Amino acid sequence: MGNQQSKGMSSFRVPDKALVERLRKIKQRAGSAMSSEKTKEKTVVEKAKEEAVVEKAKEESVAAAQEVVVQRDAEALPLDVVAAIPAEFLEDPRNRLALSALSSANPKTVLTSQASKITTQHLFNTKIPCEGSPITNQRSSGRCWLFAATNVFRVALMKKYNVDSFELSQNYLYYYDKLEKANWFLEQIIQTAGEDLDSRLVQRLLEDLISDGGQWDMVYNLVEKYGLVPQALCPDSWSAKNSAVMRTMLKTKLREFALTLRKVATGSGSGSGSATEAGAGAGAGAASDDDGSATTATEAVSEEDQLDSRRAEISALKAKMMKEIQHLITLLLGPTPDPTKEFQWTYMDKDNKVHELSITPRDFAKSIFSSSFHMMGSSPLSSSLSSLSMSLSSSSIADMVSLVNDPRNAYMTPLTVDRLGNVVGGRNTTYLNVDMETMKAACVKMIKAGCPIFFGCDVGKFSDRTSGVMDLGVYDYEAGLRTDLLRGMTKEERLRAGESMMTHAMVLTAVHLDERTGRPVRWRVQNSWGTESGEKGWFVMSDAWMDEWVYQAVVDQKLLSKELRDVMGREPVVLPLWDPMGALA
Repeated sequence: MGNQQSKGMSSFRVPDKALVERLRKIKQRAGSAMSSEKTKEKTVVEKAKEEAVVEKAKEESVAAAQEVVVQRDAEALPLDVVAAIPAEFLEDPRNRLALSALSSANPKTVLTSQASKITTQHLFNTKIPCEGSPITNQRSSGRCWLFAATNVFRVALMKKYNVDSFELSQNYLYYYDKLEKANWFLEQIIQTAGEDLDSRLVQRLLEDLISDGGQWDMVYNLVEKYGLVPQALCPDSWSAKNSAVMRTMLKTKLREFALTLRKVATGSGSGSGSATEAGAGAGAGAASDDDGSATTATEAVSEEDQLDSRRAEISALKAKMMKEIQHLITLLLGPTPDPTKEFQWTYMDKDNKVHELSITPRDFAKSIFSSSFHMMGSSPLSSSLSSLSMSLSSSSIADMVSLVNDPRNAYMTPLTVDRLGNVVGGRNTTYLNVDMETMKAACVKMIKAGCPIFFGCDVGKFSDRTSGVMDLGVYDYEAGLRTDLLRGMTKEERLRAGESMMTHAMVLTAVHLDERTGRPVRWRVQNSWGTESGEKGWFVMSDAWMDEWVYQAVVDQKLLSKELRDVMGREPVVLPLWDPMGALA
C-alpha cells in the first residue's frame, strides 16, 4: 500500500449536467426579464412583478453558482521544483542564519521575544486579597480542571480556618470522577445501542470515553455528591500523578464492556450467563392451557415482561462491570475517605494553634464560607468596590455560570453539548455564549469583589512555559520562519478548522487596569504546573492573548446584567459531542 502511487481525485467535484442546465435557464430567465423591462407600455404592477422576477433570478443564479465546486485532477509535486526551492531559499543570508539557529535548538527557545517578556510584566494594580497557596502541581496528568476548581474553593476555606497554606485533595475528586465517567460511558453505550457501531457518535464515545479533563459543571456534580477533603487525608498516588497507564487500562476494559452491553441491549448476545440461563430454564418446559393445547412459557410472557427482563439483565450486568472498574480504580488511586462518614483533620492556624475537626466530606464542602472579601490594589477604580464585595460560599459556587466565547454561535445564547457529562442525573454541562468584552467585564468585577476565577483556554498557543508569559508576541515566528502563524485565521476559523479549542484550566487572581481608560492590560494567572514553570508557578497573560485564546470564565451570576441572567433561562442550543465546545480542559 505504501509504495503504490495514488491516482485519487481531489475533493472537488465537477458541476453535473443538470446543474449546468439549471444555471443556463436561470440566466435565460434573468435576461428575458431584464429585456422585458425595456418595454415602455407597462403598468406599475407589471413592472414591480418583473423587478421581483429579476431579483429572484439573480439570487437563484448566485445560489446555484455557489453549489458549483471545481473539480480537477490531483497534482503531484514536480521533482525539479521541490529540488530547486531549498537552494533558492538559502541564497538569502538571513535564511541561512535562521537555519543554523533553528536546526540546533528548540524553535520556540530561539524565537522567544525578549521585548514581549519585558512589556508583559508580573505587576498588577487590582488583586484579590487571598490568592491561595501553595502553588499546586498536577504532574503528568490532565487534572487541571480539578486543580483550578479546588484552588478556587480553598480561598474561602483558608479564610474560614485562618490558615496560611491549604490544599484540597484532587485525588479524592479524581477517584470519583473516574468512577462516575465509567458509569456515564456505559450508560451512553446502552442508550446508543441502536446506532451503528461505526457511527460518528458511537465512535466518539469509544474514542474519548474516560478523559482526565473536565468542566466546571462536572466539578460541581462531584462536590455536590461526594464533597471535599483536605489533601493531607487523600494524597496523590503514583497513577494520579502519572495517569496515562491507568487510563489505558480503563479504556481497554470499558471498550470490552461496551461491546458486550451493545449485544445484550440489541438482543444479539448475552453478557450475563446466570441471568440468561435462569430465564431459559424457566421457559424450558411446556405449559398446558385449560383446553389442553400446549404453549411454551416464552409465548405466554408478554412483550413488556420480556423487555423488563432484558432491562434487569442489562442493569445487573452493568453493576457487575462497574464493580470490576472500581476495583481497578481503587488499586491504582488508593481507597478514599467515605463521603458519608466523618474524617478527622488536624491543622495549625496562623497563630500556631492546633485544631481538630470531625466532619463528613459532604458537610465539609457545604461549610465553604468566607465573609465578604476586600480587594487589594492601587487602582483608582477601587472606589466602586463597596457595591461589588461578595462572599464566596457553597451557595455562591452553586450560582456560578460558565461564560464562553464561541464566535461560531450567536451571542447571548445558552449552549450545551450532547452527552457530555460525568454524573448521571447531575447538572448538564451548560455555557452562556457572550462576546469577549462581556466576559472580561465580568472577570474584572469578580476580581474587584475579591473572588478568584476558574477559566479555560488554549494554553499551548503563544505561551512560554519557562517565563510564564502568555502574549501574542512572545514568539517572533515571522522573523525566524518567514511566515505568520497568528493572523491567517480568526478565532472562529480556528474553531471550525480544528486549530484551537479549550485545552487547560487555570485561575485568574489579579488584573492590571489602564489608569486612564480602566481597560484590562494584563491578567495574573495561577497555574498548576508546579513552581518550576513561570514565575514560581505564576503566569502573566496579556489582554490581547485573552481575546484570541481564552474560551471560558466562570463567574457569579449576580455580577451579570439582568439581560444576561434572563437569557440563562432559555432552552440551550445543543452542540454535538464532537464539537470544539465539548473539549475538556
